Amino acid sequence: MFKPELLAPAGNLEKLKVAFAYGADAVYIGGKQFGLRAFADNFTLEEMEEGISYAHQLNKKVYVTINIFARNDDFVGMKDYIHILKQMNADAVILSDPGILDLVRDVEPDLEIHLSTQANNTNYRSAIFWHKLGVKRIILARELSLKEIFDIRQNTPDTLEMEAFIHGAMCMSYSGRCTISNYLSERDANQGECTQPCRWKYYVVEEKRPGEYYPIIEDDKGTYLFNSRDLCMLPHIPELMQCGLSSFKIEGRMKSVYYVASVVASYRKEIDSYIRDPINYIYDPKSLIELKKASHRKFTTGFYFGKSGNDSYQIDNSGY
Repeated sequence: MFKPELLAPAGNLEKLKVAFAYGADAVYIGGKQFGLRAFADNFTLEEMEEGISYAHQLNKKVYVTINIFARNDDFVGMKDYIHILKQMNADAVILSDPGILDLVRDVEPDLEIHLSTQANNTNYRSAIFWHKLGVKRIILARELSLKEIFDIRQNTPDTLEMEAFIHGAMCMSYSGRCTISNYLSERDANQGECTQPCRWKYYVVEEKRPGEYYPIIEDDKGTYLFNSRDLCMLPHIPELMQCGLSSFKIEGRMKSVYYVASVVASYRKEIDSYIRDPINYIYDPKSLIELKKASHRKFTTGFYFGKSGNDSYQIDNSGY
């Protein structure tokens, strides 16, 4: 049976090593620039080189994010950065901007390219389009169902890999294309500086009654109307295994070391258990108990089993 890659977040060098210790096959990391997690610790070039070398000694992989939507000034120094990543033997770069893709192909044509979920790929024609441009792997939009993923897999070449998020925080906007942070805090989510205003508390204020705040739902707490629950597909490994994904991705480069360890270990246990004996596989609820010990919001299965409903949002609070 094909064994999908378990891909973990690594916000720094310690988390990279912990992810591998607990069973990850690969990690995705970001440097100090060009990535969508500006507030994570991220890696200096020296740390990145050490992390990639460490991974390769274990026959593991490291993917590096260059997944901002670039402005003109962002290309200053980017060519040199891409050269450095290739010299370090990074296994792939993750990007979403067509201009950055074109630059990578121009300066380091042998560097493997993965298309970020920020590119909003939701159909097989788009996947084929990107593959023709040199993309090796599509990280699918979070808004797809299992059936839609299966249909994309059935209608694309075997040379194109498919990856999808199976665990972690969900964005209230379409695959991360959000501008609320820009408007309320002047920090651009698509430049890596999202302040997550979708988690804040909101009230209604009537124009002619300033200072009088009305809760959007009838209680004394206000409501967190944009606040999505966290994605968790741990109890649904068989369904994930059957839709043709090459890589199962965990969100959380800004989460704790403990989060990385417990989430990776839980998914590693269930994936390996299924692969050993798929016919007689029985999901172990203890894995979810262990996973829940890490900081998290209430869980949802997102869009995997159809359109997301009211049970996908946590409106009483924004806490973990």
